[in-house]
Amino acid sequence: MKKLFSLLIAVGSITSVTAQIDKDQLALDVSKADAANTEKLKAFIWKRHSTATVNGEVKATTITEFSFDDTGALKATPVDAQSSIKQKPGLRGRVQENAMESSLDYVENALKLSLAYTYMTKGQLLDFFSKATITEKDGILEAIGQDVYIKGDKLTVLIDGKTKLYTNKKFSSLLGKDPIDGEIKYALFSSGINHGAETVLNLPVKKATIDAKNQDYSQRVK
Repeated sequence: MKKLFSLLIAVGSITSVTAQIDKDQLALDVSKADAANTEKLKAFIWKRHSTATVNGEVKATTITEFSFDDTGALKATPVDAQSSIKQKPGLRGRVQENAMESSLDYVENALKLSLAYTYMTKGQLLDFFSKATITEKDGILEAIGQDVYIKGDKLTVLIDGKTKLYTNKKFSSLLGKDPIDGEIKYALFSSGINHGAETVLNLPVKKATIDAKNQDYSQRVK
């Protein structure tokens, strides 16, 4: 009887902690912290170095420069794109070149989709949190929601309970008709600015993995 009573108390305590989380207030706090952090990020230009592998073999690398324009929109500018596949001569080579371009487009489309989960608007955040299941453990808040952008996709967000900044995101979605899942790892500058440091994407249909790292951060010249 004592064990049963203790168990009921423990379950009740967990339910109480979960119930104490105000989803609407949390959504506002996270969106406010994210907006303030984005304002600080607007002072920077950086490059994303991406490597696509198929069955463990590197097939393509791309470099894209990022910055925010005057309207506050994130702008991506391709810098370099290379394939490790040796081109064949003649007609077969031209067909192969078209296939390589298609593969590079596939990689860029996958990375573009990941950006949608990395940089969410205030409206998207409020909608996500309104549908999410939220729990807290050891100072980290976990929000899990579905149907974020398309029916059936899923997003899990880890948030620092004090700063209300992201620490990690995981998502599963569709790239066209192909399943895709990814993880976005966040890091802090010494100044406390939060940024997406690395994105890892899995594309099972292509038996491919994309590892994209944000680096070479520099402040914009005004």
